[in-house]
Amino acid sequence: MPYDPRAVNFDFSPDQRSLREQARKFLAEHASSARVRRILEGAAPYDAELWRGMAEMGWMGTAIPETHGGAGFGYLELCVLAEELGRSLAPTPFSSTIYLAAEALLLAGSPAQKKRWLPRIAQGEAIGCFALAEGPQVATPGNITTRANGGRVSGTKIPVMDGDVADFAVVVAGEGNRARAGLFLVNLTDPGVTRTSVTTVDPTRSHARLVFDGAAAEPLGAPGAGWPLVERLLDRAAVLVAFEQLGGAQAALDMARQYALGRFAFGRQIASFQAIKHKLADMYVAVELARSNAYYGAWALSKDAAELPVAAATARVAASEAYYHSAKENIQVHGGMGFTWEFDCHLHYRRAKLTALMLGSARRWKDLLVTRLQSGAA
Repeated sequence: MPYDPRAVNFDFSPDQRSLREQARKFLAEHASSARVRRILEGAAPYDAELWRGMAEMGWMGTAIPETHGGAGFGYLELCVLAEELGRSLAPTPFSSTIYLAAEALLLAGSPAQKKRWLPRIAQGEAIGCFALAEGPQVATPGNITTRANGGRVSGTKIPVMDGDVADFAVVVAGEGNRARAGLFLVNLTDPGVTRTSVTTVDPTRSHARLVFDGAAAEPLGAPGAGWPLVERLLDRAAVLVAFEQLGGAQAALDMARQYALGRFAFGRQIASFQAIKHKLADMYVAVELARSNAYYGAWALSKDAAELPVAAATARVAASEAYYHSAKENIQVHGGMGFTWEFDCHLHYRRAKLTALMLGSARRWKDLLVTRLQSGAA
């Protein structure tokens, strides 16, 4: 059969593009840079008004089945929303609640756990977080010091994104005497939990230090099966975060291009200078490479394909590098003005640095990618 290029469509559907336009319009009105700065410079940990508005739009329930109170659309729609949230720098606990906590429940939650939390998440009435890190080292089953025993969990997790505002946490804790880990649900309003806010490079996404001292914990998933579940959860979240990074990278590129076209020096647009052209071209190439890999990851996620581990790692690495490069070069295109507090360039630089670490460092994901490619080749 002759090849028909129309048989393969690597773009989103008209309905999904309509969702993108709707989301962009809503966020332009309700998540402007002035709103982002209000969180950056104020005491509020996130934009509660924006969070309620997103709930009214039904975004929290995008990939949650209708049987659990969600909209039941799918992961492609969630990728569309993630890209627009990244573009706008929306200061809400969406990623920790939807990409991680809700996904953990969908993957491993019991019927009772799903019934308790998923409808509340879909309505924007509950915020979740994922407590994995215990400092700067790469978390492994062998170095997790938080322990679970007899329905109780004890230990310290830092940093935990949105841990200061979350209603519940999905906690990774060691089980028994062997180097194995499990997932546990902890209600953060119960006794035995102490929360302390911590400062990061991007205060528009709050973080916390969580100390568990015999806090009640429900097992999530089969006993001892936690670490493969952690890796699966991180792979799924990596694709969604890659779309946030892609949206942010595109916004930084657009910002740089707009400034270069409107800024004149020596009687010419600075966009006409070769050095600026090269910067913008390099940013464009990085963004488009990240877009290609993110779209591949979106396909793998939506199909739960066997290629997801490689696709997720590839999307994660490409998007992290593209966002950091674009945010950094955006400042350079703006010149001395780009370093000032009044310009918005630093907002994307902060978010680029933060998102590059929130699921583990770029080095970790590069190592994972190499390992997975080698394993597939073998």
